[in-house]
Amino acid sequence: MRKLRHARELTQETLAAKCNGLGWDLGRGTLAKIEAAVRCVTDAERFVLAKALKQELGDLHPQDERAVLALFGE
Repeated sequence: MRKLRHARELTQETLAAKCNGLGWDLGRGTLAKIEAAVRCVTDAERFVLAKALKQELGDLHPQDERAVLALFGE
């Protein structure tokens, strides 16, 4: 997700503000934990992050997670 945020030239503060505007009360510190893979993200939170980053939902899945999902036909 950090790569997607950097590609959009967004700071953590700016992305958090975009998520707040979409109804998710997200702080910069929590976003930093998500980017560091210290905090898990719910499906609803992924949806908001994808919308804030103007990405497809699948773009937020790490490559290894995509491989696991492919095994289960998702």
